[in-house]
Amino acid sequence: MARDPRPPLLRRMTSREGLADLDGPRISAAMDELRDKGKATLHDRLHRVRTAFGLALQAGLAAGLAYLVSHRLLHNPQPVFAPISAVGTLAASVGQRFRRTVELIIGVAVGVLVGDVLIYFLGTGAWQLALVVTSAILLTIFAGASVAIVIQAAATAVLIVTLSPSTQNIEFPRFVDAFIGGTIALVVTAVLLPLNPLRVINRAARPALDLLAEQLDVCAEALRNRDRGAAQRALFRLRENKEELAALSEAIEGAKETITISPARWHRRSELTHYAEAAEPIDRAMRNSGTLIRRSVTMIEDEEAIPEPMPDAIAHLAESVRLLRHEFAVGEEPQQARERTLRAVSEAGRAYGVGVGFSGSVVIAQIRTAASDLMVASGIEQEEANRLVREAFHGSDQQADEAPRPPTAPPVG
Repeated sequence: MARDPRPPLLRRMTSREGLADLDGPRISAAMDELRDKGKATLHDRLHRVRTAFGLALQAGLAAGLAYLVSHRLLHNPQPVFAPISAVGTLAASVGQRFRRTVELIIGVAVGVLVGDVLIYFLGTGAWQLALVVTSAILLTIFAGASVAIVIQAAATAVLIVTLSPSTQNIEFPRFVDAFIGGTIALVVTAVLLPLNPLRVINRAARPALDLLAEQLDVCAEALRNRDRGAAQRALFRLRENKEELAALSEAIEGAKETITISPARWHRRSELTHYAEAAEPIDRAMRNSGTLIRRSVTMIEDEEAIPEPMPDAIAHLAESVRLLRHEFAVGEEPQQARERTLRAVSEAGRAYGVGVGFSGSVVIAQIRTAASDLMVASGIEQEEANRLVREAFHGSDQQADEAPRPPTAPPVG
């Protein structure tokens, strides 16, 4: 089924359940998202091309090599499945290419077996094609195969039936062809053209961290202006973060695979470990920030007191996220991100000292919790992060720029 190109928020709005709770802020958030999607400039398109260039180059090289090996070395007159398997392996989600190769081989083998047997007894034609595809799907489902194997088996059966009347020697063992294509794809990604795993992760982390920082900034400004609609839109936008987090998680898995099979990237293992350990606390920070923004909306609705240091604390938290992203990207120790995180906690302590209502106290608590998550993401142990946050909060009578400086963790890499 083709993927719905509309933004996730708009998809929900136009669904039956989404219409039930439709309101002004949701419409506004969706319209903002649509406008952002429509502002794709030439620079944006070139950036996407540069991002995909490495994968495209890998796929082209793997397809060409797979064809040559199957045709020249194994004397396969029609090396169809080798390049298909090579491209299919590389097109799989990064981090799943080993599994994808195995699934391709199994799917092709089942499709060839069912196709050849039924063609031998029944011949070729429209109804034979329908029967072959149906049989391949049912057989793989009965065997408990994954969706990828089922699809590959059905596609292979289609090729077998449609190519047999016009192509000689189609009975060549196609699972060998698939094995060659998948193996060559792995060799290309591991030895010939291995991508830089940290660069891949940096590209994936940027949207998730930018989204978090931007919505925290919006929330801070909404509190300053008591703008409920702006805070509500920030909440809706942050809730639509599944794609960003999924991309980050997938990139980390792909990077793990790269440094496992690529000798040229083994020296980056320690840096990758740091990134992998940061993924979970970043996810927690986004969830806790969602609660923070939701309670900010309630603060505005209930007309609670909003001490001046509270929006400043949230703005500092947003800046700490940007600093964390930047320092990760350039391979620096995220010291500035830690300092800004503790400054956010210090401002939250000042706000609490001035006096807040019920929802305000929840916002303060979520600032502390999100700050602890970001400290852990920066490489600080959980217990130490909690201690530093606690000290920054209770030492809020000091100037913000005199907040406790966190200890320097072991250098990344």
